[in-house]
Amino acid sequence: MKKLLLFCLLVGYSGANAQTELVFVYFTGKPNKAAFYANPLSELTQKSLNRRTSLGIPLNDQDAPIEQSYLQNLQNLGFTVIDYSKWLNGAAVNATPAQIVVLQTQPYVSSVGRFAKNNPSIPKAAINNKWNTTSDSQKTLTVFDYGSGSAQIDQINVRPLHLAGFTGTGVSIAVIDAGFPYVDTGSAFNRLRTNNQIKGVYDFVTKTNNVYSTSISNHGSAVLGAIGGYIKDVFVGSAPDADFYLYRSENAVGEIPEEEIYWIEAAEEADRKGVDIITASLGYNIFDDPRYSYTYSDMNGTTSFIARAAEIAANKGIFVLAAAGNAGQQAWHYLMTPADNAKVFSIGSVDATGNSSGFSSYGPNSLGIVKPDGSARGTASATVNNSTLTSVNGTSIATPIAAGGVACFIQAFPSMNRELMRTKLRQTASLYPNHTDQMGYGILNFGSVYNQVLNTSETVKKEKFAIFPNPVKNILNIASESEVLSLEVYDNLGKLVRKNSGQKSIKVEEFPKGTYYLKIQMKDKSFYEKFLKE
Repeated sequence: MKKLLLFCLLVGYSGANAQTELVFVYFTGKPNKAAFYANPLSELTQKSLNRRTSLGIPLNDQDAPIEQSYLQNLQNLGFTVIDYSKWLNGAAVNATPAQIVVLQTQPYVSSVGRFAKNNPSIPKAAINNKWNTTSDSQKTLTVFDYGSGSAQIDQINVRPLHLAGFTGTGVSIAVIDAGFPYVDTGSAFNRLRTNNQIKGVYDFVTKTNNVYSTSISNHGSAVLGAIGGYIKDVFVGSAPDADFYLYRSENAVGEIPEEEIYWIEAAEEADRKGVDIITASLGYNIFDDPRYSYTYSDMNGTTSFIARAAEIAANKGIFVLAAAGNAGQQAWHYLMTPADNAKVFSIGSVDATGNSSGFSSYGPNSLGIVKPDGSARGTASATVNNSTLTSVNGTSIATPIAAGGVACFIQAFPSMNRELMRTKLRQTASLYPNHTDQMGYGILNFGSVYNQVLNTSETVKKEKFAIFPNPVKNILNIASESEVLSLEVYDNLGKLVRKNSGQKSIKVEEFPKGTYYLKIQMKDKSFYEKFLKE
């Protein structure tokens, strides 16, 4: 496994036992599922049920809880049972060959699946820290609203959604990562705490709530910061008003296959809570014990346990994003799992000029499916750490930047079929219908897909308007049959530079040349248009 981790180098894990191997015991069914169907709220929150209703997704047996007596039976056989999955309907245990034979004879066991690939020929690659800190201070302070977050937000064109009022409000994001130190104390996350936007936390590695421990990796803190971090006039994340669940599934001190199960458990808990998005800047291919390592042929979206679970999450209506990986310049230069799954929206990295980052991993998956799906900025990207602004590199940071755009889009169109949403995001990316193995279909363009969907809606058909002239030198006019309550002009860094009320024109003659955004507020709706000042 190669991890995409911040601020730490990984060390070897020596816990592999040649006498045992990690296996997954699949159970025969769920005898008590009828009780779940009679009372779904016994297992899922109302928010989770609402997501299914909104998207037309029925409950199925995967949603029912695992049979507890089966887990007890495993314990009675002498196994330590800590981690299990209701979606895959089984439990992970360490077993000897003789114990595997015994397990296969149990009446409640349908099969025993192996994590081990028995492929010791894969060399363990050096783990390069692709999140090189280039600025960990507030020296780059700016007076503008978006500050250092402006360029990466504009590159994927999220600002139009923000101007239209879609900043992630009411959308829940599960960040599954390696740790969140200082999120509970740092001033860069104060806005999230004050507004009660952190809805839940759990550490699936230690089975505690201590995700903020300063002894664990702060990789997740930087990932969260790219979406929800806020330092006034210095930085704004790509979905600053979203809600968050913070789950730790990654143990930065070891490369162990159990982490796939931790991730699955986190995804299942995210589903229980009703999240709309899972963003994961973690990837797997090489483990310390080479028996468990994957080959490129395994990157087919269905071989790994985590890829299968990620697809189940997507089928539940959760928009799943995963980092493609940072191995583009290594011997293993391919993407990693779960980014290989067809229903996972995998993200590659580009630099400020829109070129692929050298480290960004290559697709496609081993079945030829285009991967990554799209790209966002991952070279010298801005985020926050504790109370300061920092600049980092990696598909690990490109992914949450994109996830914030998805949150804004889901707020705008909460009932849109998620497969349709993924398709539209691919089709509006910068290279479509072409693609490259590092960028996928290209740089995402949330404003374009927002406009595309909005322009086909009944709302826009009823609200006919136009702005002219564009480009403009002196006065920008709005032609509309409806009453215009206000006009707001924002500059390219997000600063409000002029506002008019009750008029259908606005003076811009003294503005410097450049790109601006006009927000048009009508009685019940707000619209935006981009214009060029000559």
